[in-house]
Amino acid sequence: MKIVLKAVGAVVVCLILLLVVLRITGFGPHARTPGLWLKGNVVTTPVADWSFTHSIPVIQLQTESWYMLPHSVNINCLDYNGQLYFSSVYPAGPARSWNANIIRNPHIRIKIGDQIYDRTAVLVTDPAEQEAVLQVRRQKYRNLRVPPNATIHVFHVVDTSQGASGD
Repeated sequence: MKIVLKAVGAVVVCLILLLVVLRITGFGPHARTPGLWLKGNVVTTPVADWSFTHSIPVIQLQTESWYMLPHSVNINCLDYNGQLYFSSVYPAGPARSWNANIIRNPHIRIKIGDQIYDRTAVLVTDPAEQEAVLQVRRQKYRNLRVPPNATIHVFHVVDTSQGASGD
């Protein structure tokens, strides 16, 4: 029994050390591989106009997984009327992890360049707003295609202080 307890204790200590190292290094996403924490300079001031993202093809997004570790991915971003949006378009099937994470907990962290923005993501449910944002997506990302029977989520980014309602 003592040997089993020592082995379990050693595994737990190793996992804790691994998490500490990953927390220090960040271990952000790479290409199509998700990562953990995003590192950078935290911007605390509100952003009134996100149109500067029009020329930025990819940003990084950090959500919180159901097991309370960060989950970060590279995603496309869209500015529509100076507001920041991002979309998720994928073949029908189970939701992507980060989509489910946002729906469960809308608090997100966005990395653009070396700047980190703590914000809230709101699922767009208005069909007219969703279509307008998807039109911007089609213009900005001309080579991206929507698969047949695709699952489409459009998220609007709002200041954390505004809450989930966006007002």
